[in-house]
Amino acid sequence: MTQDTITIVSGLPRSGTSMTMKMLDAGGMIILTDNLRSADEDNPKGYFEFELVKQLESNQSWLNDARGKAVKIISQLLKSLPKEYTYKIIFMRRNMDEILASQRQMLIRRGEPTDNVNDEKMAKIFQMHLMQVEGWLQKQPNMQVLYIQYNDVLNNPIVNIKKINQFLGGRLDEVSMANVVDKSLHRQQA
Repeated sequence: MTQDTITIVSGLPRSGTSMTMKMLDAGGMIILTDNLRSADEDNPKGYFEFELVKQLESNQSWLNDARGKAVKIISQLLKSLPKEYTYKIIFMRRNMDEILASQRQMLIRRGEPTDNVNDEKMAKIFQMHLMQVEGWLQKQPNMQVLYIQYNDVLNNPIVNIKKINQFLGGRLDEVSMANVVDKSLHRQQA
């Protein structure tokens, strides 16, 4: 991987992106985060977010500082990435029932309503979104994508960490990355 490539960890919310960012950090990769969103009961090891990502559609000036680093960007914002950069995207996938259960639990903890959209409808919305984003990603010449299953990382971290390390050029500390994986945080299981 060159210093000009931007590494992106993406996926639906609650799909394991924070765990993956923590693995990359432990493996020796520089991550782009501002630590404004602190760890909580839903992500006790941190979120590893960068606030300017939320403005990606209107402000892309910060991307120059992301070259050679990893940044977390939710899948809904990937289409806003400018074409002048090259990207390696680790796209996290997770069982849809687990994503919805995890999202619901997070809303309950925050005291927010959980019944705005039922799970069946939300699952359809998410599935359609994933189909569109994954189809779009296939057509982007400046983007390479590695799809990783969250549950596979939990059950077989070494194999998946090797895939990630090879995808990113083979210079990460795989043992340190594996030490980050914590099955006790897999609380919503399908």
